[in-house]
Amino acid sequence: MPAMEIDAQGMHYTPLNQMIRRAVSEGADEIILRNIMGQRFIGDGLMGTVCITVEGVPGGDLGMLMQGPTIIVHGNADHAPGNTMDDGLIVIHGSSGDATAHSMRGGRVYVRDDIGYRGGIHMKQYLDKRPVLIIGGDAHAFLGEYMAGGLIIMLRLGTEDLTPFAEMGIASGIHGGEIFIRGGIEDWALGFGSVCSPADPPQMETIRPYILDFCRHFGLEAGPVLSSPFTRIAPVSTRPFADKYTWE
Repeated sequence: MPAMEIDAQGMHYTPLNQMIRRAVSEGADEIILRNIMGQRFIGDGLMGTVCITVEGVPGGDLGMLMQGPTIIVHGNADHAPGNTMDDGLIVIHGSSGDATAHSMRGGRVYVRDDIGYRGGIHMKQYLDKRPVLIIGGDAHAFLGEYMAGGLIIMLRLGTEDLTPFAEMGIASGIHGGEIFIRGGIEDWALGFGSVCSPADPPQMETIRPYILDFCRHFGLEAGPVLSSPFTRIAPVSTRPFADKYTWE
């Protein structure tokens, strides 16, 4: 089936998403969205294997609750791409806003450049369903806040001297999952309930396939990235706030 193209210039997000859903229900394998400018909820709740290419800047909650499709964005993205996503892939050839991968529970989100605040907040996992967020650039404060599972990798490709990461509250309240940051972090940046250490060779082997896949999508050379030192951040315990409650 040939790719379906939709010119979304000046179109409200409701009829646009209705058109996308109709195309998927009729068996479309590929959908190309032209002139996207802020339309929200693209790909939300979609199932299957359709590939949606977005030309422009999609609005909030891109791919929310998505189960399987691929979304490729040629531009930046607004807040919360991958919100509560269950499966699939979102590839953003630019930056994304706050709460990227919010409550994500499966699939992968790759952002070539930077993300905003609270990336990966409350990511979670169950058995072998493990969500992955990879950030090519930097993140703002509270990355991985309240993580309950999953994997975040931050490559900091625009920081070639690898100065320590210095945004407050990283992994604050984390009680599951892990975060890998290329280079080190400032001691004061580590959030409550988390602990960090240099990533060892076995740990690097576990994230190697994800980094290779990320670099393949963006045409990047993986060798220099994989040869760099990484810091691993993990929970101190599964109940970091246990002493904040009164038990009868």
